[in-house]
Amino acid sequence: MRYAVDREKLFKEREIYAGIRATTPLIVRADGRNFKRVLFDNKFQKPYDERFARGIVRATEQFFVSSGFDPLLAYIFSDEVSLYFKHVPFKGRIEKLDSIIASFLASALTITLDFKDAIAFDARVIPVCGDEEVIAYLAQRQAEAWRNHINAYGYYGLIESGMDTREAEKRLRGMKAEDVHELLFRIGINLNDTPGWQRRGIMVVRQGYEKRGYNPRRASSVTTTRYRVEQLWDLPLFNTEEGESLLRRCLRYPD
Repeated sequence: MRYAVDREKLFKEREIYAGIRATTPLIVRADGRNFKRVLFDNKFQKPYDERFARGIVRATEQFFVSSGFDPLLAYIFSDEVSLYFKHVPFKGRIEKLDSIIASFLASALTITLDFKDAIAFDARVIPVCGDEEVIAYLAQRQAEAWRNHINAYGYYGLIESGMDTREAEKRLRGMKAEDVHELLFRIGINLNDTPGWQRRGIMVVRQGYEKRGYNPRRASSVTTTRYRVEQLWDLPLFNTEEGESLLRRCLRYPD
């Protein structure tokens, strides 16, 4: 028995990363693993599929509602979800945050889209210092969403022009963004006319709204601020005045 107890203590002490903690505020970014195969196996449209987009947004919304976490906002594009927190459970233990968030999103998306095969997300923690860094981070991810948008349409545009997948990948690596634009324009695709959510991403946020009620003690009507989870599909550019104003409003959710 003593040997078993000593062994248990030994292996507990070898959980060398379990005590690593992150301080808030922080962002957790989750990415789908090998989702190119997932999309192909489930016959989603290329390069974008609105059904998949709505599925990952609903899975993220479910995380807000029933995960036990309290994210302030989420920014989504492709198979990537960035969640911003002012407070996190488990005293900020990184192993807990990464594993639970990634597994919740994977299971929620599986249920939402009725996948038959297992899927996975990975996750990483990104500390941030105040609203300015949050806004800068989101602007950077939105710029990545635009680059992803150009590359996705360019890749399938090249395939439509007659290249095989390997040739398309090789050609795209050497092309500038304006050259991809020109290529697509020649085959009838104007990237500026594609849906805004493809170019700029989607947000899930907690939005305040006014609710009227009645206070029986004062015998008078009262107005209180309540919060609900909402989806934002028509986003401005975050590096503009309009975009920054939107983000600052979303970041005002009370502690």
